[in-house]
Amino acid sequence: MNRRTFIQHSAVAATGSLLLPSLVGCNPPKEKIAKNMGLQLYTLRDVIFKDLQGTLKKVADIGYTEVETFSYNDGKIFGQPFSDYVKMANDLGLKTVSGHYLTGFNQQTSGNLSNGWEQAVADAKAAGQEYMVIAYLAKEERETIDQYKALCESINKGAEVCKRYGIKMGYHNHDFEFAAIDNQIPYDIMLAELDPSLVCMELDLYWIVRAGYSPADYFNRYPGRFELWHVKDMSKDDVTKNADLGTGKINFVEIFSQRQQSGLKHFFVEQETYEVSSMESVKNNYRYLKDIV
Repeated sequence: MNRRTFIQHSAVAATGSLLLPSLVGCNPPKEKIAKNMGLQLYTLRDVIFKDLQGTLKKVADIGYTEVETFSYNDGKIFGQPFSDYVKMANDLGLKTVSGHYLTGFNQQTSGNLSNGWEQAVADAKAAGQEYMVIAYLAKEERETIDQYKALCESINKGAEVCKRYGIKMGYHNHDFEFAAIDNQIPYDIMLAELDPSLVCMELDLYWIVRAGYSPADYFNRYPGRFELWHVKDMSKDDVTKNADLGTGKINFVEIFSQRQQSGLKHFFVEQETYEVSSMESVKNNYRYLKDIV
């Protein structure tokens, strides 16, 4: 089940030095990026709907202090009133820095870019969010460059609403944004069309590397545009699968050394496939990252 389908259901309910076989012998950066470790809660989608409070408590107990949500819809999240979730998270010392949202393409629900956006922004503000991120595009809304340009116009307009509430919009990539259309790379079009004063990019490190592109190249070409990252590794045996951080192909020590150039402000661990349980992977990823950031 893809991300968009899952979110809809749950709401109603590299290249080069970046791909290395091992990080053994690499020295972690001397400067710490921040004391806060973030988690995209989509990583725990198999358990969070069954026990929201218990899942959040385990996340906090591991040591995460920031989270990014998903599934907001009609004033609810994870099947519960958004305000109830916010209280649970705050009581556990978890700051909801960001949330994932959809464009509303072919949806009849509220709380997306096309329908009920201002209410979603108001709820995000009440939760203390700093970012609202468009998470995924359906295949039917990303088939032409003109569609991407129209999307950027919509995101910029939505970002104007966010600005009034002191929130910044973001856009989260997969690999399809790097597949050329009419000899143009859609992701480059988006970077040109999106207003950098209103919209930042949430760079998914796994997906850009899987698409065959270098994060460092984009950091150099578009410095300061990548305020948010998704941090997930690529399996050594199957590039379509994730691995616990530090056990796969991606050199995160090298990538994190370029954080200043990228404009990084927050990062979120995210994992979509696992060799162990999702919660065990969340623990493993925390242990790895706390030593290198």
